[in-house]
Amino acid sequence: MKTPLQQTWNLERFFPGGSGSSAFHAFLEALEKDLKSLSVILDGFKAPQTADAAVFIPVIDLLQSILKKIREADSFVGCLAAENQADKKAIILAGKIKTLSASYATELTRFDQLLTEIKDDVWAKLVAAPELQSIAFPLTERRSQAADKLPPELEALVNDLAIDGYHGWGEAYNTTVSKFRIPWEENGETIELSAGQAANRMHSADRSVRKRLFQLWEQQWGEHADYCADALNHLAGFRLKLYERRGWDTIHKEPLSINRMSKETLDAMWGVIERSKGIFVQYLERKAKLLGVEKLSWYDVEAPVGEGSKHFTYDEGAQLIVDQFRRFSPKMADFSVMAFEKGWIEAEDRPGKRPGGFCTSFPIAEETRIFMTYSGTASNVATLAHELGHGYHQHVMNDLPALAQEYAMNVAETASTFAEMVVADAAVKGAATEEERLTLLEDKIQRSVAFYMNIHARFLFETRFYEERAKGIVSVERLNELMIEAQKEGYSHALEEYHPHFWASKLHFYITEVPFYNFPYTFGYMFSSGIYAEALRQGESFEDKYIAMLRDTGSMTVEELAQKHLGVDLRQPDFWQRAMDLSVEDVKAFMSLTE
Repeated sequence: MKTPLQQTWNLERFFPGGSGSSAFHAFLEALEKDLKSLSVILDGFKAPQTADAAVFIPVIDLLQSILKKIREADSFVGCLAAENQADKKAIILAGKIKTLSASYATELTRFDQLLTEIKDDVWAKLVAAPELQSIAFPLTERRSQAADKLPPELEALVNDLAIDGYHGWGEAYNTTVSKFRIPWEENGETIELSAGQAANRMHSADRSVRKRLFQLWEQQWGEHADYCADALNHLAGFRLKLYERRGWDTIHKEPLSINRMSKETLDAMWGVIERSKGIFVQYLERKAKLLGVEKLSWYDVEAPVGEGSKHFTYDEGAQLIVDQFRRFSPKMADFSVMAFEKGWIEAEDRPGKRPGGFCTSFPIAEETRIFMTYSGTASNVATLAHELGHGYHQHVMNDLPALAQEYAMNVAETASTFAEMVVADAAVKGAATEEERLTLLEDKIQRSVAFYMNIHARFLFETRFYEERAKGIVSVERLNELMIEAQKEGYSHALEEYHPHFWASKLHFYITEVPFYNFPYTFGYMFSSGIYAEALRQGESFEDKYIAMLRDTGSMTVEELAQKHLGVDLRQPDFWQRAMDLSVEDVKAFMSLTE
C-alpha cells in the first residue's frame, strides 16, 4: 500500500465545486425531470391482469434509476455537511433532496398500490419471470406492506408534510449540534472543541481529564437540552400519530419491518443478553479496581487500562486493517487498499466536522465514502475497520439491481461489525507483550459492553419514552430520569455516575430515516460473532460463501438469511447463546490476565 495516505476524501470525483457545483445542480434538475416522467407514466399505468412482465419493465427501470440518483445526491450532500458543519449551502441542498425524496416516496406509494391490485395468482407468475426474479423479494415486500398503510393519497400527504415537519425536526437537531462547543484548555491555550473532538478526548488515560471533560459535556448538553427535547418530542409525536392512523398498535412494528426481522428474534436476542450480564458486571468491577476507584462512572467505561495503550498513526492503523483482512479475505483487503489509496476516507482530526462516523454509497459511481475523526486510538482503528466493512458490503452488491441493494440496517451492521471483529481478534492474538494483549482485549470487551449494555439502555429508554410520549410532551427533567433509569438497568447498576443527557447527545435518537436506531447494532454484533465463528472453522473457503451471504441481504428476511447461509433459527436462543459465548471467553481471558 502506497504511503503516506491522505486523510481527506475526494468528493470532486462526483461533482466538482462542492455545494456550489454547477454539475450537481444540473444533476438535480435531471432528477426532477425523471420524477415528473415517472408521475406521468403512473398516471396511465394499470395493474396488469396477465402475467406479462414486459409491461412492468419500463416503470421498474425508471423507479430503480431514480432510486440510484437520489442515493447519489443524498450521499454527496451528506458528505459535504459532515465535513463542514458551517456549509450553509449544503444544508439548503439537503432540504432540496428531502423534497425530491418525498416526491419519489409519493410515486412509490402509487406504484405499491398498483401492486396490491394484481391478483395473487398473476403476481406469483409475474415475479417468477426471469426479468423480475432478481427483485421478486423487494417487490413482494412492497406489495405486502402497501396493504398495511393508509390510502395512497394520504400516504402522499404524509410524505409532503414530513419534509418541513418530521424531517425538519431532525435538521433542527443537527443545527443544534453544529453550534455545540466546549471551551478546553490545552497546551496553555483555550480552544473550542466540537462535539466530535470532545467525544474523542473523553477516552483520555487521565481520569481527571475525563471527569472534567464529562462535567463540561453534561453542562453543555444541559444548556442545549430544551432544543433537543423539542426535536425529540416532535419526532416521536409525528411517528405516534402516523402509527395510530395506520392502525399499528406497537411502536416496534416499523423498525422490525424495516429490519426484516421478527419480534421473536428480537426477544430471543435480548433474552440471552439479559441472562448473561453477570460476567460483564464482574468485568466492570475488575476494571474499577484496576483504575483505582471503588466503582466506575460513565466516563470510565471506555477508559484505557494499564500502560499498554498503543497509539497508531493513520498509516499504521490502515496497514493493520489491510493485513488482518487479508488473512481472512484477500478481496476485502484489496477493496480496503483501493479505498485508502483513492481518497475514499475522511479521517482528519480538525474542527468543524460533525461527530461520529459513517459509510455512505454512491451507487451510480459505484464507490463509497467513509467519514470519521481519527486520533490514533485502538478504538479509532476499530471504527475505521467497521466502516470499511460497510463499504465492502456495498462493493460486492454494486452489480445487483437497485431494489435488491436495499439491505436493512441490522445486516449492514453485521458486515461492518464482522470486519471490526476480524481486526480486533487478530490484533489480540498477535500482541507483542502481555500488556499490549490486555489493552487490545479490553478494547474488544468494551464493544461487547457497548452492544449488550449501552445499546440495551438506549432500547429501554426509547421504548419507555414512546410510551410516555403517547400521553403528552415529555419534559427535559423526565427525559433525564428515563435515561438514568434505563442506564442503571442496562448496566445492571454497575456504575456510580450515569449520563442523564445522553438522550440529547446521541445523534441516533434523531435520525428520521430509521426509528429505533439502536437494536440493529446489537443484532449485527451478535450475528457477526456467529458468522466469524463459522469463518474460523472453514478458513479460506468461507470467503466466497461470505460474499454470497452479503449479496442476499437485500433479498431475504434475516431469519431466511441465517437459515440459508448458517443453518440456524434466529427465533431460538441457541444461536444467540453461541455468539454470546465468544464474548464471555474474552471476559474470562481478561479476568485471568488481571488476577
